[in-house]
Amino acid sequence: MTKEIEELSQIGDIGDVMELNLGPQHPSTHGVLRIKLHLDGEVVLSAEPVIGYLHTGVEKQCETRTYHQVFTLVDRLDYLSGPSEEQAFASVVERLMQVEVPERAQVIRVLLLELARIASHLIWVGTSALELNMSSIFMYCFGEREKILDLFEEMSGARMFPSVWRIGGLAHDLSPNFIANVKSFLKDFPRLWKDLDNLLTQNYVWCARTQDIAVIDKELCKQYMCTGPVIRGAGVAYDIRKAYPYLGYENYQFDIPTYAEGDAYARYMVRMEEMLQSASIVEQAIAKLKPGPVLTSDRKVALPPRRELARSMEAVIHQFKLVSEGLHPPVGELFHAVESARGELGYYLVSDGSHKPHRLRVRSPSFPHVEVLQKVLPGHMLSDVVVAIASVDPILGDVDR
Repeated sequence: MTKEIEELSQIGDIGDVMELNLGPQHPSTHGVLRIKLHLDGEVVLSAEPVIGYLHTGVEKQCETRTYHQVFTLVDRLDYLSGPSEEQAFASVVERLMQVEVPERAQVIRVLLLELARIASHLIWVGTSALELNMSSIFMYCFGEREKILDLFEEMSGARMFPSVWRIGGLAHDLSPNFIANVKSFLKDFPRLWKDLDNLLTQNYVWCARTQDIAVIDKELCKQYMCTGPVIRGAGVAYDIRKAYPYLGYENYQFDIPTYAEGDAYARYMVRMEEMLQSASIVEQAIAKLKPGPVLTSDRKVALPPRRELARSMEAVIHQFKLVSEGLHPPVGELFHAVESARGELGYYLVSDGSHKPHRLRVRSPSFPHVEVLQKVLPGHMLSDVVVAIASVDPILGDVDR
């Protein structure tokens, strides 16, 4: 491939080269991403990702919000996997404050995170198929994702962003019928998954358009710090849930699917198998659910019981301070990472002891996956660019911040 790229570069020096902007409005860029392409005919000579069209300054805004208000901001970075953002932020604050999350809250968090992972992968499969003119698959995936969003709505009243994470646990417990509805989803999901598998995995068009396209090998993953399905599609079994377990993931039985080819098809296979693994984790989480509190009793972060407010002025003052001013983590700094649907999602928090973060830095998985495109696109046909972008599954809210 390197020799071919050098030959193409020589063509660019002596021939007519067309400059083409793919995006930022083009729907196949999966957000407001611009790829500046140089083409010889329909062959890509060079590709330059241009980002920043969705920049909202979320990291800077977090410095002017209390810790609880930050949840609303980070929720919308990876807007297809908001629970992962909430978990990453909540965990880094909880570790800094040495707050223990109740067991029931941990299990519910795992359950919600894995449902969100399935929903995100369904979006990816559906939109990737749509870009290759397979519209029926798009409808199947969105129909199944709606069931997950209905579950989120049942629990929290919100669909894309459940927003039930709190420092030390959850805002409230599960609704009465939630577990029964999750079991109903798990009963039907394997049938839908098998339909997708039958429609795509051996489909001649799908295989021809994704195999040997946008190959990202182990060395490129190391160079660009790619994680998630991208690095697992290159044969590396790296998953934060296994490497650095959180929320008791070490007590769940699940495999890390890997494929050595490193192409778009390998990443498709990884995501397909991850959905089955996530469904298995949800089943295990349901079996682990036990009665108990969903929010810590630590007075540093938890409101006093309502029954105390009528007879304790100290409790009233404590509630007023927590509600009006917020938490006060100790002075310090900490980094914590979780495994989102796209890879390693890390939060670096610096606290100065006040009720607002002094600095919050997000290590997003989508950013390196956009940057690596400039290495893998040259030498491909123009029609393969859309497949390559989709295969790394970037979310531009996660990139720009």
